[in-house]
Amino acid sequence: MTTPTPSLIAASVLLMATTPQVSAQDVPAAGGSLAPVTVAGSRDQLQLGESNDAGSRLGLSAWETPATVQSISQADMQERGLRTAREAFADISGVISGNVPGNPAAVMMRGFSGNAVSILQDGVRVSTSTVVQRDTNTWHFDRIEVIKGPASVLHGEGALGGVINKVTRKPTFDGNYVDALLSAGSFGTSTAAAGINLQLSDTAALRMDASSMQSDSLYDVANNKTRSRGLTSSLLFKPSGDLSVLIGLDHYTDRYDGTYQGIALVPRTVARDPSSIVSAPNGLVVDRALRRVNYNPDGAYSDADETTLRSRIDWKVGNGWSVATDLTAYTAKRAFVLSDTQTFVAPTAVLPNGGFSRTLQRFYHDHQFWNARTAVANEGTLFGWKNRFTAGAEYNRTDLASLRQSAPSSVVGVVDLFNPAIGTFPTANGAYSVSNVNFDSRLKIASTFVEDALNIGPRWLVVGGLRYDHIDLERGVTNLGVTPNTVQSTHPRYHPLSWRLGTTYELNADTTLYAQYTTAAVPVSTILLQSIANTSFRLTKGRSVEAGFKANAFDKRVTVTGAAYYIQQDNILTRDPRNPSVAVQGGSQSSRGIELNLGAAVNRALLLNAYLGVVEAKYDELVEAGGAVRTGNRPINTPRTTAGVHGTYRIPDTALSLQASVRHVSGFYTDTANTIAVKGRSTLDAAVSWQAAKNTTLTLRGRNLTNAFYGEYSGYPTTNVYLGAPRSFEIALLGRF
Repeated sequence: MTTPTPSLIAASVLLMATTPQVSAQDVPAAGGSLAPVTVAGSRDQLQLGESNDAGSRLGLSAWETPATVQSISQADMQERGLRTAREAFADISGVISGNVPGNPAAVMMRGFSGNAVSILQDGVRVSTSTVVQRDTNTWHFDRIEVIKGPASVLHGEGALGGVINKVTRKPTFDGNYVDALLSAGSFGTSTAAAGINLQLSDTAALRMDASSMQSDSLYDVANNKTRSRGLTSSLLFKPSGDLSVLIGLDHYTDRYDGTYQGIALVPRTVARDPSSIVSAPNGLVVDRALRRVNYNPDGAYSDADETTLRSRIDWKVGNGWSVATDLTAYTAKRAFVLSDTQTFVAPTAVLPNGGFSRTLQRFYHDHQFWNARTAVANEGTLFGWKNRFTAGAEYNRTDLASLRQSAPSSVVGVVDLFNPAIGTFPTANGAYSVSNVNFDSRLKIASTFVEDALNIGPRWLVVGGLRYDHIDLERGVTNLGVTPNTVQSTHPRYHPLSWRLGTTYELNADTTLYAQYTTAAVPVSTILLQSIANTSFRLTKGRSVEAGFKANAFDKRVTVTGAAYYIQQDNILTRDPRNPSVAVQGGSQSSRGIELNLGAAVNRALLLNAYLGVVEAKYDELVEAGGAVRTGNRPINTPRTTAGVHGTYRIPDTALSLQASVRHVSGFYTDTANTIAVKGRSTLDAAVSWQAAKNTTLTLRGRNLTNAFYGEYSGYPTTNVYLGAPRSFEIALLGRF
């Protein structure tokens, strides 16, 4: 079987220019009459008539929102075999995601990544995604909501590239039932998950979900055992039609032994099976013979243990007024114990194959967070026109202690390239002599926000929003590696003001146009972990303009959405051209692009969906240490093109259905110098499902069926590339009882 080519994908997208996303449950069985089908304009978008909480606090539908908003439902995740957060994020159109050891499920969206993309838990931003995000089991998500582009006016600092909101499953009042999933597959991977919904009375319902996933390695890498557990529960009270109270408790744990650092580049002269998937200076290549090698010493691991207590109170006061209050408390302990850098050592008499020297690190997080948010809303009229309005306040506090220790390469020595004696990770504190510091951060944020949507006539809607944040950071760094210990401290304050103004206009009942201008604020580095020197810099400023359309056709069996955008971030860190040893603000980064999402119920049996994203991202002005000029270069992990096609075919008069997904991601760079280039890839997944009973489905799934050998993402150092998993198979049983 040959690997699908970009031209094949492009042709598929063009063929589907009249075809959007639908779910299999929207199409009647063969032989029945075809009822009107409401579909979404993106392969992972909510129906255009439904609201998306990540996109607005006004309850606007996707049709009304002047932005690109999408959603992946639990049904979508199960149909496509999206087991973890990283797999789900990578299924969002125009997004790529990778499991960097210090930042699992890292995301690139619209040319921006890291702390410029916010990830929420049930609408609450606990912290920068690079601090809190883990590769959680998707069983616990009712849906994943997305708003693309700057969203600081809704969710505070950091939301420049976009926002992803993980919405957990909630109780319903549709009876008692149990959902369950069992799966097993390649690399010793298995999942067991179950959820129970109990309608306790006409006014109370309970939902509880538990999951357990384990694998020898999701990437088929040696010494990389993975375990992930989850327990989520929530209790919903609805004593009347005007009042609802939700209380939830979530607990997640995970552990990755010998965390996968990606494959390290080696000189072609020592490679046994050199590949061409990476081009780099000095003859560095990816050696296929090292595909499964893990250089982390025994005892290396990354883990997290996190618990969230949350509540939501919704009260309809009357006369169109309502009040919503969210309360959240979160605590977590995280550890990153691994070899973070591997440096190639040329062959010697002792190491005729060459080898790697390794530096070691132990980072620990002790993290507490609480948040309170109240919003008052009104739906009424203004000057005789329909008007929706909300205003509110939010306050949160974060306490984070982070011990950061590093050891020299001499502690574990140099290992052979092909047959490494990996050794044991040292536990004695005396081994960590390169650095031994503790970061203490106390962050308090007080915010006020207002948002309004005014219908000017039956077709024209104007949406505006404003948010002010008072950010108070107390930062201390204690050097534990010297006697007596030294302490540095600082107390910066930031006062970002973010706003947006947008409009939608209905050309007719099936077509709407939209445009918006938005702003955002982003710290120069992760706010809880930034150096003392970086706290003296102002927040960077971001702004974006976006225009697009959303359209239905053929009795809403076809939906097409499209967007064009431009985003710019100013005041990023650069170097003083007169003295490159001094960091200053004044750099800038931008991206511009287009996105198209299509889908259709072609007939009673065939559903097709597609997306295409093209982004041109660059550093408009950037000078790095030593005076290296990166102006005009592309940011790391930013492909120009992402595209995909997904199809589901229900074989008439049978209980069988077929699914297939083709995805293409073009090449990207691992370094800001744009010297290490990772080639693009195309992958094919497919599945066959048998509906064994009304609510029970057995699925055989194959991932990366062409066994493409490709680079998925890059992290640290730039000479390491995270390889995508090879061909794998899985059998899964999903049911409701």
